[in-house]
Amino acid sequence: MLLGAFNSFVFDYSLRNALSQPSIPLSTIEQIPCPPPEVFDDIKRSFLLPRLLELTYTAWDLKPFAKDCNYDGPPFRWNEERRFLLRCELDAAYFHLYGIERDDVDYIIRTFRVMKEADEKQYGEYRTKRVILEIYDEMRRAMETGVPYQTRLELPPADPTVAHEPRGSKETLAKQ
Repeated sequence: MLLGAFNSFVFDYSLRNALSQPSIPLSTIEQIPCPPPEVFDDIKRSFLLPRLLELTYTAWDLKPFAKDCNYDGPPFRWNEERRFLLRCELDAAYFHLYGIERDDVDYIIRTFRVMKEADEKQYGEYRTKRVILEIYDEMRRAMETGVPYQTRLELPPADPTVAHEPRGSKETLAKQ
């Protein structure tokens, strides 16, 4: 859960606002707000963990991390569009965990100028901001109505079918 928080827009924004130098002293990291462990109940963990696992476990040398996440399968394939949606869902969820209101989410994301410029160059719009805000709104509606949030992914996060073939499988051996 800490890995997800440290990689979120809201944490990055908080960190950038706390820095007065280009490096990050340990004392600064210790002062950045981060949701405490007790915030992560079973529902939040069941939402966050598969997304964090799929984004992180992309190579065999990260197997110990996967085992710590109670996953014993092969690493996940790298799929840019899928990774984009996973990151957007995580960012929207962390904005909610931090209790950030929508207008502030919009403002915070707009402060990431380099990402904005890259998105506009590639997509003609600030796509990352748009998708995070859309997902944030979908999550808000889910919380208000009690209807579970529905991911935009075709297959659920950390679905075994989006992982590599297991080592030693017939398909893997045939390719060698």
